[in-house]
Amino acid sequence: MESAITSKGQATIPKAVRDHLGLKPGDRVKFFIHPDGTVVLLPKLPVTALRGIMKTPRHATIEQMNEAIAAQASETVARRRRR
Repeated sequence: MESAITSKGQATIPKAVRDHLGLKPGDRVKFFIHPDGTVVLLPKLPVTALRGIMKTPRHATIEQMNEAIAAQASETVARRRRR
């Protein structure tokens, strides 16, 4: 899919992409530029959109959270090296 850029720097997001992301008029999107030059567009969701994503409450210590963050960061780096 593609879209032209207007003189104002605007582009229309193709309908298939809007549908896939569940975007409606007035919704906001975020752009992320990755170090490899790729750009990702994601819908900006309100915090209330996170309500109910976990079925049971989980309680974790700061140490457990830090370990989980470090593990995910290591996995992400390893995945990028494999590309």
